Amino acid sequence: MQESTVTSKGQTTLPKDVRAALNLHPGDRVRYMILDGGEVRLARSRPVAELQGMLRGKVSRTVSLEEMDEAIGRGAIGQ
Repeated sequence: MQESTVTSKGQTTLPKDVRAALNLHPGDRVRYMILDGGEVRLARSRPVAELQGMLRGKVSRTVSLEEMDEAIGRGAIGQ
């Protein structure tokens, strides 16, 4: 388990292993998600532009808007 100290200004240094696990580099942003039970999840923020093309090649076919609406409807009623 990694550990660091919080300064009087509320700052801390992320341990090297944590930075490596999140692939963090100087200037990157991190997101903190507060979970029930007092736990906090730390994640690397990703700009929207970085998401472009991440699904390319993973779609087997295109679907119509009507098919999307039907799928959303089925999900909303738990089918």
